[in-house]
Amino acid sequence: MADPLSAALAACLCGLLIGSFLNVVIHRWPRGMSVVAPRSACPACGRAIAWYDNVPVLSFALLRGKCRHCGEPIAWRYPIVEALTAAMFFAIVRQAGGFTPEAIRLLVFAAVLIALIFTDLETRLLPLELTIGGIGIGLAFSLWTPVPDSTLALLAGRAIPAGRVESLAESAFGAIVPAFAIWLVGWLFENIRHKQGLGFGDVLMIAMMGAFLGIGGALLSIALGSIAGSIAGPLWIKFRGEEAASYQLPFGSFLGAGALATAVFGPAILNWYGRLLGL
Repeated sequence: MADPLSAALAACLCGLLIGSFLNVVIHRWPRGMSVVAPRSACPACGRAIAWYDNVPVLSFALLRGKCRHCGEPIAWRYPIVEALTAAMFFAIVRQAGGFTPEAIRLLVFAAVLIALIFTDLETRLLPLELTIGGIGIGLAFSLWTPVPDSTLALLAGRAIPAGRVESLAESAFGAIVPAFAIWLVGWLFENIRHKQGLGFGDVLMIAMMGAFLGIGGALLSIALGSIAGSIAGPLWIKFRGEEAASYQLPFGSFLGAGALATAVFGPAILNWYGRLLGL
């Protein structure tokens, strides 16, 4: 078996390649385009991008952030997504000590989250392929590797058989309960204030998070995402030059950031909070 550092470095390389594909997903799925064909091309001049101009991060640096053919700037989102995916893959595999089943589950989860974060930032959309598809993937993973939660088992006692059935039930419980609670809050806000407070895409995203992390992980992700939104949200609005009263904040992006933090640092955060409360 490879040592943990070698495995983490291999994961980092994989993350660069996956990040390059995620950029295709981020650009195409919100626009109803296929991620398979046609080949990647410059949005400005339409010229196909050669393989040597499509090397993650490196090509952006060598081209100085401009298209080789027309000189139009390349969006900074491309190297950021590639580098972030590589960093997340490195951290997850390094922490897990290798490509364990739990690490593979979190790698898939991180890739879906990164795609959602940047599609929401750019288009204010959360594609169903990622949210509903992610829910299905999270439920499927629960049959292979246990969901890191036992809330439902504690509530139901011995009513749920241990093993895969229990893990699948925890995954479904983690998907349904936080998503329904958030939907209910949004529904009440909309009926009281007569304006939309939360999109249904955010509800589906929370369900996806719960399917992977269980109810505890989903709730921690929501809490961290809300804190991030309250701090970084006003800065993002100012950066965009928008009116705070009318601008719809891409809350899914902050939820995704909270879920990424939970995926890597969740146990440490909960342990710190427990010590803070003297538990």
